[in-house]
Amino acid sequence: MEPVTFVVDKLKGFGTATQNFFYGLVHRREKSARRSPIEILKRLQREAFSDLMRLRDRQDKVEKVLSLYNTQRSSPFQENATHVKGEVNILGALLFMSVIDNHSFDALHRAGISTGIHSRLTFETTVRESDSLVAEFVANQKAKVDFGVDSGSELTLSKVLYKANVGDWMSATVVPVGARCRDVAVIANPSHQEKGLTDASSFGPPLFDQPNGGAIGLTVRKSNLTASLAQFISTERIQPSFDRIQHHLGTFGQLVCQLPRGTKLSLLGLLQVPKLSSNQHVNLGALTIPVCLSRRKSPETVEGPDPRLLTVSGEAISRRSIALLLESELDEVTRIGGWVELSQSNSKYLQWAVSMSDNNSEDALGWGMSLSGILGSSLDRDHFQVESYVKLNVSKKFNLKPGIAYVTDGNAKMMAFLVRSNWSL
Repeated sequence: MEPVTFVVDKLKGFGTATQNFFYGLVHRREKSARRSPIEILKRLQREAFSDLMRLRDRQDKVEKVLSLYNTQRSSPFQENATHVKGEVNILGALLFMSVIDNHSFDALHRAGISTGIHSRLTFETTVRESDSLVAEFVANQKAKVDFGVDSGSELTLSKVLYKANVGDWMSATVVPVGARCRDVAVIANPSHQEKGLTDASSFGPPLFDQPNGGAIGLTVRKSNLTASLAQFISTERIQPSFDRIQHHLGTFGQLVCQLPRGTKLSLLGLLQVPKLSSNQHVNLGALTIPVCLSRRKSPETVEGPDPRLLTVSGEAISRRSIALLLESELDEVTRIGGWVELSQSNSKYLQWAVSMSDNNSEDALGWGMSLSGILGSSLDRDHFQVESYVKLNVSKKFNLKPGIAYVTDGNAKMMAFLVRSNWSL
């Protein structure tokens, strides 16, 4: 029995060892299978971290280069777009005159009927968030005839303007080229400043559009009052002798008061004092103000001033203008505006105008009418005109204004059928 027992024990031991062997083999495979994804993820994480560190180093280098470039090339115009606005005005007329002579053509000029094509191109850039820089180019083709040929002008720089806003209560304006009183004035409602059928029917007295060379102005606002003050300097050649140069120093002031029910009242004035220069042809260039420190006079400049520029007492003639402007809205549909301007140079004369038009420029059909006149001018004849027109808004950027105007200037009388078109870009 012992050999049999011995053999059975050996077989049991061999079976147990075989079982343990296969159990250990399968268990190690399961552990290796479980450890394999973890090792792979750890390896990928180490590789990704090294790649991210290299990319971070490259990003730091690029940021340093860009910051250095922006520091060296910093400009207030960065990231600000320039807005371009274009406008083309065309005015045609069919005139019926009692007599065709120089008097009639002068009456046509005083009526503000300037036929032809007038185009304007404006570039406006925002500077330092609240300031603005404006450059304006103008080309005209007016009804001036030289030897039977219509004269015109090429596209030229007509205005450069910089406006700086100091909060909501003050602003400063600098116009080195092409300054007009309108640039430094307080316009009650800029959207209402479009031209009517003629130049005389525009809202505002003529001194608004008077050219004054260069200007610097300051505007202050508080509550319902707004005040503006500006200084001008301009240069012109005296005809018929183009060798004489005359400098004008001008001061402009305006006070605007906001009244109840959307009414605004403006009081404005302009004083121009001429400074006579020599009869020599001296051109010092644009934006130049000559100041002479010596009182000695050259023998070539001893000649007296032009008699046309002197009063009876021998003093240079200064130009003074004062105007009163009133604008109001009668209702939601109709607005009315009127102004009176008293001017004095070598004589006094009074200009006035009353205009009425619709208050909604987006309607397909609009209308307008105006009465204006000149009293006591140096020509010793009064001027009166009345006009009426219909505005057809063909699109948002194009409109037509057909109308009629009747003008009397002394003994001259005329009637004109006018068509004005405006195209904005």
